[in-house]
This record gives sequence, structure tokens and C-alpha cells, in this order.
Amino acid sequence: MKKEEKTNVMRVLEAKKIAYESHTYEPDATMSGEEIAGILGEDPAKVFKTLVTQGKTGQYYVFVIPVATELDLKKAAKTAGEKAIAMIKQKDLLPLTGYVHGGCSPIGMKKAFPTWIHETAQECERMFVSAGRVGFQVELAPADLLRAANCRYGNLIIDESSAE
Repeated sequence: MKKEEKTNVMRVLEAKKIAYESHTYEPDATMSGEEIAGILGEDPAKVFKTLVTQGKTGQYYVFVIPVATELDLKKAAKTAGEKAIAMIKQKDLLPLTGYVHGGCSPIGMKKAFPTWIHETAQECERMFVSAGRVGFQVELAPADLLRAANCRYGNLIIDESSAE
């Protein structure tokens, strides 16, 4: 891969004058988020995945959570002010967001959807999200992601300690 290859996410960040560092890796379709964090040499708590959902009202919502965690659909619905929320079908992701599974970023989607980042991102000096293409990640400050994707923080994940 060429080092100077830019994704739409990178162009959006540059247009908003947001500092970021890009990272690439050789993608593998079976790779988990935790494996990607390992390739990047980063703590999985700093590497986030982007999930797209739909509420009972038909509205779409985006949730950005650490790769080693699972979205709590009840918490997500409450955060979004919905009675219930469900993950969208994988085949609907590209037409809706402009991104493919494994390359979905909260930055630069076809349309702006209400977006939340799990609150632990606030504890990170830098965090990683997809750069909009499989094999590409951007590293940036959480506050800059909030600005770039017009999102806010929320408690979104299944709490491992309460599951015991």
C-alpha cells in the first residue's frame, strides 16, 4: 500500500484541520478488533469499532465502542431515546453509510447520524478508529473525534462486572 494513499476520513479530518496519524495493516477478513489492536501494538481499550443501528422509530444511530467490548442494546436505546434498537444488516451498511463492514468509520458517512462514543474514550490520550477502509486506521485525540463526527459520550457497553 502506498503511504500517501488517503481515505475520505483523512480528507474530512484535514478539511477540519484536525491532527491525526494514519496506520495501515494487511487486512484479513477473519481478523477481530483485538487482533487489529495487536497488529497496531495498542491496548484494545484504545481501539474502537463503529456500529450502526436502527431504532424502533426507523432512525439510524452510530455507536463507537472499544473493540473488545459488546454494545449493550438497552443502554444504546436509552441513550438514543428509543424504546428499542437493533443492529442493521451487514448488506445495508454500504448503501447507508458509504462504508463496508470492517472499514466503517464514524467520520464522513454519507449522511450524519446521531453518534455516541463510549465514555471510556475520555480516559485515552489518543484513540483509534477506522479510516473508512479495511486495513486503514486513524489515531486522534478523543475530543477531535467528537468534533469530526459531531458526537457525544455515553455509557454504551455491556458491563462485564455486572454480568458476574
